[in-house]
Amino acid sequence: MYELTVREHFMIAHSFRGEIFGPAQKLHGATYVVDASFRRQTLDDDDLIVDIGLAGQVLGQILADYNYRNLDEIEAFRGRNTTTEFMARVIFDRLAEAVRDGRLGPTGKGLNGLKVSLKESHLAWASFEGEL
Repeated sequence: MYELTVREHFMIAHSFRGEIFGPAQKLHGATYVVDASFRRQTLDDDDLIVDIGLAGQVLGQILADYNYRNLDEIEAFRGRNTTTEFMARVIFDRLAEAVRDGRLGPTGKGLNGLKVSLKESHLAWASFEGEL
């Protein structure tokens, strides 16, 4: 299996509900480093997994919707704890949609797997991966 990864970052504010979160129940910020790894069984006719420029561009466009935002104020997230795990799935779903919609160009058609990792720090991160 071939894999190509692009990296970007975004900064958010949010708070959590539930005693398990301790002081993180209060409004706080996070800067996430996001790795999006695109996978396919074989290279395309140009020996590519996916157009690296388009992959980075689409990831950046998706993250721009959340950058410098308080996630507590986004209607789609009402009633949810926007944990690192939760946000990894949100970004995965949006990238998968972009692949299906052809936003990654012709090379995106051959992709069969995707993994999104959000790094809170050099010590902790979460990922979501699946087939396309």
